[in-house]
Amino acid sequence: MRIQTLLVEDNLSLAETVIAYLELESIDCDYASTGPQGLELALANDYQAILLDINLPRMNGLEICEALRRKGIDVPVLMLTARDTLEDKLAGFDAGTDDYLVKPFELSELTARVKALAKRRSSQTQRLEVGPLVMDLSLKTLTREGQELNLTPTGWKLLELLMRESPNVVTREKMENAIWDDEDFPDSDVLKVHLYKLRQQVDRPFSTKLIHTVSTHGVAVRESDG
Repeated sequence: MRIQTLLVEDNLSLAETVIAYLELESIDCDYASTGPQGLELALANDYQAILLDINLPRMNGLEICEALRRKGIDVPVLMLTARDTLEDKLAGFDAGTDDYLVKPFELSELTARVKALAKRRSSQTQRLEVGPLVMDLSLKTLTREGQELNLTPTGWKLLELLMRESPNVVTREKMENAIWDDEDFPDSDVLKVHLYKLRQQVDRPFSTKLIHTVSTHGVAVRESDG
Protein backbone atom coordinates (compact mmCIF):
# COMPACT_ATOMS: atom_id res chain seq x y z
CA MET A 1 0.00 0.00 0.00
CA ARG A 2 1.33 3.43 -0.93
CA ILE A 3 1.88 6.13 1.68
CA GLN A 4 0.20 9.50 1.12
CA THR A 5 2.25 12.52 2.18
CA LEU A 6 2.42 16.28 1.78
CA LEU A 7 5.68 18.10 1.07
CA VAL A 8 5.80 21.86 1.72
CA GLU A 9 9.10 23.21 0.40
CA ASP A 10 9.92 26.42 -1.50
CA ASN A 11 13.10 25.04 -3.09
CA LEU A 12 11.65 23.59 -6.29
CA SER A 13 14.80 21.68 -7.25
CA LEU A 14 14.99 19.97 -3.86
CA ALA A 15 11.26 19.26 -3.90
CA GLU A 16 11.44 17.60 -7.32
CA THR A 17 14.34 15.41 -6.17
CA VAL A 18 12.57 14.40 -2.96
CA ILE A 19 9.26 13.65 -4.69
CA ALA A 20 10.91 11.55 -7.40
CA TYR A 21 12.87 9.51 -4.85
CA LEU A 22 9.93 8.95 -2.51
CA GLU A 23 7.71 7.80 -5.35
CA LEU A 24 10.20 5.02 -6.06
CA GLU A 25 9.75 3.99 -2.43
CA SER A 26 5.92 3.80 -2.72
CA ILE A 27 5.42 7.20 -1.10
CA ASP A 28 3.17 9.65 -2.99
CA CYS A 29 3.62 13.38 -2.41
CA ASP A 30 1.28 16.30 -2.83
CA TYR A 31 3.31 19.47 -3.09
CA ALA A 32 3.03 23.09 -1.96
CA SER A 33 5.64 25.84 -2.27
CA THR A 34 4.15 28.38 0.16
CA GLY A 35 2.94 28.22 3.74
CA PRO A 36 -0.73 29.11 3.13
CA GLN A 37 -0.98 26.64 0.25
CA GLY A 38 0.55 23.92 2.40
CA LEU A 39 -1.84 24.59 5.28
CA GLU A 40 -4.81 24.50 2.91
CA LEU A 41 -3.78 21.11 1.52
CA ALA A 42 -3.04 19.73 4.99
CA LEU A 43 -6.52 20.66 6.20
CA ALA A 44 -8.30 19.43 3.08
CA ASN A 45 -6.69 15.99 2.71
CA ASP A 46 -5.97 12.90 4.77
CA TYR A 47 -2.21 12.40 4.81
CA GLN A 48 -0.14 9.82 6.67
CA ALA A 49 2.78 12.23 7.11
CA ILE A 50 3.58 15.88 6.39
CA LEU A 51 7.06 17.15 5.49
CA LEU A 52 7.53 20.83 6.33
CA ASP A 53 10.36 23.20 5.53
CA ILE A 54 10.69 25.89 8.20
CA ASN A 55 11.61 28.84 5.97
CA LEU A 56 8.56 29.25 3.73
CA PRO A 57 7.02 32.28 2.03
CA ARG A 58 4.11 34.02 3.82
CA MET A 59 3.78 31.43 6.60
CA ASN A 60 6.66 29.41 8.02
CA GLY A 61 6.68 25.73 8.87
CA LEU A 62 6.40 26.31 12.61
CA GLU A 63 3.26 28.40 12.10
CA ILE A 64 1.74 25.71 9.87
CA CYS A 65 2.45 23.02 12.45
CA GLU A 66 0.98 25.10 15.27
CA ALA A 67 -2.15 25.78 13.22
CA LEU A 68 -2.62 22.07 12.50
CA ARG A 69 -2.24 21.08 16.15
CA ARG A 70 -4.70 23.77 17.30
CA LYS A 71 -7.26 22.26 14.93
CA GLY A 72 -6.66 18.76 16.27
CA ILE A 73 -4.87 17.43 13.18
CA ASP A 74 -2.78 14.50 14.41
CA VAL A 75 -0.88 13.67 11.23
CA PRO A 76 2.81 13.20 12.08
CA VAL A 77 5.00 16.13 10.98
CA LEU A 78 8.64 15.88 9.92
CA MET A 79 10.40 19.25 9.93
CA LEU A 80 13.03 19.79 7.22
CA THR A 81 15.41 22.66 7.88
CA ALA A 82 18.96 23.97 7.65
CA ARG A 83 18.71 25.16 11.26
CA ASP A 84 20.55 22.71 13.46
CA THR A 85 20.91 24.33 16.89
CA LEU A 86 19.28 22.86 19.98
CA GLU A 87 17.11 25.98 20.29
CA ASP A 88 15.83 25.51 16.74
CA LYS A 89 14.97 21.88 17.38
CA LEU A 90 13.20 22.70 20.63
CA ALA A 91 11.19 25.39 18.83
CA GLY A 92 10.11 22.78 16.32
CA PHE A 93 8.98 20.33 18.98
CA ASP A 94 7.19 23.10 20.86
CA ALA A 95 5.28 23.90 17.66
CA GLY A 96 4.08 20.29 17.49
CA THR A 97 6.51 18.56 15.14
CA ASP A 98 7.22 14.85 15.65
CA ASP A 99 10.61 14.54 14.01
CA TYR A 100 13.39 16.76 12.73
CA LEU A 101 15.78 16.31 9.80
CA VAL A 102 18.58 18.78 9.11
CA LYS A 103 19.51 19.72 5.54
CA PRO A 104 21.40 18.43 3.68
CA PHE A 105 20.08 14.94 4.38
CA GLU A 106 20.32 11.53 2.79
CA LEU A 107 17.18 10.59 0.87
CA SER A 108 17.37 7.06 2.26
CA GLU A 109 17.19 8.46 5.80
CA LEU A 110 14.26 10.68 4.86
CA THR A 111 12.45 7.65 3.44
CA ALA A 112 13.03 5.60 6.58
CA ARG A 113 11.71 8.38 8.80
CA VAL A 114 8.62 8.95 6.67
CA LYS A 115 7.77 5.25 6.72
CA ALA A 116 8.19 5.13 10.50
CA LEU A 117 6.01 8.23 11.04
CA ALA A 118 3.30 6.97 8.68
CA LYS A 119 2.66 3.99 10.96
CA ARG A 120 1.31 6.15 13.78
CA ARG A 121 -0.62 9.27 14.61
CA SER A 122 1.02 12.25 16.21
CA SER A 123 0.98 12.62 19.97
CA GLN A 124 1.49 16.36 19.56
CA THR A 125 -2.05 17.38 18.73
CA GLN A 126 -3.78 19.38 21.47
CA ARG A 127 -7.35 18.69 20.39
CA LEU A 128 -9.01 15.31 19.85
CA GLU A 129 -12.48 15.02 18.33
CA VAL A 130 -14.79 12.08 17.76
CA GLY A 131 -18.10 13.41 16.54
CA PRO A 132 -19.55 15.59 19.32
CA LEU A 133 -16.90 14.51 21.83
CA VAL A 134 -14.04 17.02 22.13
CA MET A 135 -10.95 16.63 24.33
CA ASP A 136 -8.74 19.71 24.67
CA LEU A 137 -5.40 18.54 26.02
CA SER A 138 -3.96 22.01 26.58
CA LEU A 139 -6.96 23.17 28.63
CA LYS A 140 -7.61 19.73 30.12
CA THR A 141 -11.29 19.91 29.24
CA LEU A 142 -13.70 17.35 27.82
CA THR A 143 -17.04 18.28 26.29
CA ARG A 144 -19.83 16.47 24.48
CA GLU A 145 -22.46 18.51 22.67
CA GLY A 146 -21.18 21.55 24.58
CA GLN A 147 -21.65 19.88 27.97
CA GLU A 148 -18.48 19.62 30.08
CA LEU A 149 -17.63 16.16 31.38
CA ASN A 150 -15.39 15.50 34.39
CA LEU A 151 -13.28 12.35 34.41
CA THR A 152 -10.96 10.77 36.94
CA PRO A 153 -7.24 10.81 36.00
CA THR A 154 -7.51 7.14 35.02
CA GLY A 155 -10.65 7.78 32.99
CA TRP A 156 -8.87 10.63 31.20
CA LYS A 157 -5.88 8.41 30.30
CA LEU A 158 -8.17 5.71 29.02
CA LEU A 159 -10.35 8.01 26.93
CA GLU A 160 -7.34 9.89 25.52
CA LEU A 161 -5.93 6.60 24.25
CA LEU A 162 -9.26 5.54 22.74
CA MET A 163 -9.74 8.92 21.03
CA ARG A 164 -6.20 8.97 19.66
CA GLU A 165 -6.75 5.53 18.16
CA SER A 166 -10.28 6.25 16.91
CA PRO A 167 -11.93 4.70 14.96
CA ASN A 168 -9.62 1.72 15.45
CA VAL A 169 -10.12 -0.93 18.10
CA VAL A 170 -7.82 -0.75 21.14
CA THR A 171 -6.85 -4.05 22.73
CA ARG A 172 -7.11 -4.80 26.43
CA GLU A 173 -3.33 -5.04 26.68
CA LYS A 174 -2.84 -1.59 25.18
CA MET A 175 -5.41 -0.06 27.54
CA GLU A 176 -3.75 -1.66 30.55
CA ASN A 177 -0.32 -0.43 29.46
CA ALA A 178 -1.65 3.12 29.01
CA ILE A 179 -3.19 3.20 32.48
CA TRP A 180 -0.64 1.35 34.57
CA ASP A 181 2.57 1.80 32.56
CA ASP A 182 5.11 -0.84 33.64
CA GLU A 183 3.44 -1.58 36.95
CA ASP A 184 1.91 -4.94 37.73
CA PHE A 185 -1.57 -5.02 36.28
CA PRO A 186 -4.35 -5.32 38.85
CA ASP A 187 -7.14 -7.85 38.70
CA SER A 188 -8.81 -8.05 35.27
CA ASP A 189 -12.06 -6.67 36.66
CA VAL A 190 -10.42 -3.30 37.44
CA LEU A 191 -10.22 -2.32 33.76
CA LYS A 192 -13.85 -3.35 33.33
CA VAL A 193 -14.81 -1.03 36.19
CA HIS A 194 -12.95 1.89 34.63
CA LEU A 195 -14.63 1.26 31.27
CA TYR A 196 -18.02 1.05 32.96
CA LYS A 197 -17.47 4.39 34.70
CA LEU A 198 -16.28 5.94 31.44
CA ARG A 199 -19.41 4.80 29.64
CA GLN A 200 -21.57 6.24 32.40
CA GLN A 201 -19.95 9.64 31.97
CA VAL A 202 -19.46 9.78 28.20
CA ASP A 203 -22.47 7.86 26.85
CA ARG A 204 -25.24 7.47 29.41
CA PRO A 205 -26.53 11.10 29.38
CA PHE A 206 -26.77 11.10 25.58
CA SER A 207 -28.90 9.41 22.94
CA THR A 208 -26.11 7.67 21.01
CA LYS A 209 -23.17 5.55 22.11
CA LEU A 210 -19.60 6.43 21.22
CA ILE A 211 -17.82 3.73 23.25
CA HIS A 212 -18.21 0.32 21.61
CA THR A 213 -17.01 -3.10 22.72
CA VAL A 214 -15.79 -5.25 19.83
CA SER A 215 -16.09 -8.85 20.94
CA THR A 216 -12.74 -10.66 21.45
CA HIS A 217 -10.85 -7.64 20.10
CA GLY A 218 -11.19 -4.67 22.45
CA VAL A 219 -12.87 -1.27 22.63
CA ALA A 220 -13.29 1.54 20.12
CA VAL A 221 -14.54 5.12 20.37
CA ARG A 222 -16.39 6.05 17.18
CA GLU A 223 -19.71 7.31 15.97
CA SER A 224 -20.76 4.00 14.46
CA ASP A 225 -20.44 0.53 15.99
CA GLY A 226 -19.90 -1.02 12.56
